[in-house]
Amino acid sequence: MTGALNPLTGLEHMFDQPFLRTAFLAGTCIALAAGLVGYFVVLRGQVFTGDALSHVAFTGALAALAFGIDLRAGLYGACVVFAVLMAVLGRRATADDTVIGSVFAWILGLGALFLTIFTTSQSGTGGVGGTAGVNVLFGSVLGLSGGQALGDAVVSLVVVAAIIAIGRPLLFTSLDEAVASARGVPVRALGYAFFVLVGITAGVATQAIGALLLLGLLAAPAGASQRFTSKPFAALWLSAGIAVVSVWAGLTLAYAAPRMPPSFGIVGVATLLYAVAFAVSWFRAGRGRRRVGERRSTVSTGDGSRAR
Repeated sequence: MTGALNPLTGLEHMFDQPFLRTAFLAGTCIALAAGLVGYFVVLRGQVFTGDALSHVAFTGALAALAFGIDLRAGLYGACVVFAVLMAVLGRRATADDTVIGSVFAWILGLGALFLTIFTTSQSGTGGVGGTAGVNVLFGSVLGLSGGQALGDAVVSLVVVAAIIAIGRPLLFTSLDEAVASARGVPVRALGYAFFVLVGITAGVATQAIGALLLLGLLAAPAGASQRFTSKPFAALWLSAGIAVVSVWAGLTLAYAAPRMPPSFGIVGVATLLYAVAFAVSWFRAGRGRRRVGERRSTVSTGDGSRAR
């Protein structure tokens, strides 16, 4: 009865659970990758790309399940292929809204086709197909096996290492593409490499947070970090930190309240932190405007000769 009244009872023994240790291992590494990649997605104005890839992830997973192959092969394969396709169809390896919208519509059509094939082929299997589909949509980080968690962690850390390796020139091209190109920076090659990393991140994050909520882990931490600080590299790592905190808090909430899906907690915390960042930036802007107004008032009324 006491445990029912106090959902926090037993949190001190949380890491005694093997499934939770694997969830924290995979979730932390996935959050690092999503936070770093998401920062550049927001900085480059390609949030719509993340939204499109969330639908690509769902369609790729359904295709893998429908044809009886490993789900991760469908996730990674579809996300990477379509990410590169959007880069190829866009200008200077940067997908525009027209390209993304076209891919979006096409992938949704393919998703409807694979959903029909999947549900038809899985009829009479005791709901296994439906469970797999729900896991793809909303994530199943608490259901990852030790091997799956380790594999996702390794893939995520490879993405993190790649972002660190290309971070400086990628930041240069994201802030001023024309100047970066004039300085000899390989803008197009960086664009393709970045889209590949976005595709891989979308694939691995779908397993943790789900295709429908993927955009929240990519965009919310990055948006919050940019409101907290205007320093690019500080914002980059702050985005990763916010994503990690969101995953940790979401998993803890899911353990304390078993009826709460971990993906809901993760996105909820990330969104709350973005709201806090928005409030902080709004307060700073208001205080800055008041200071400017006070200076102007002082100049206009305090020293007549200077005002003239």
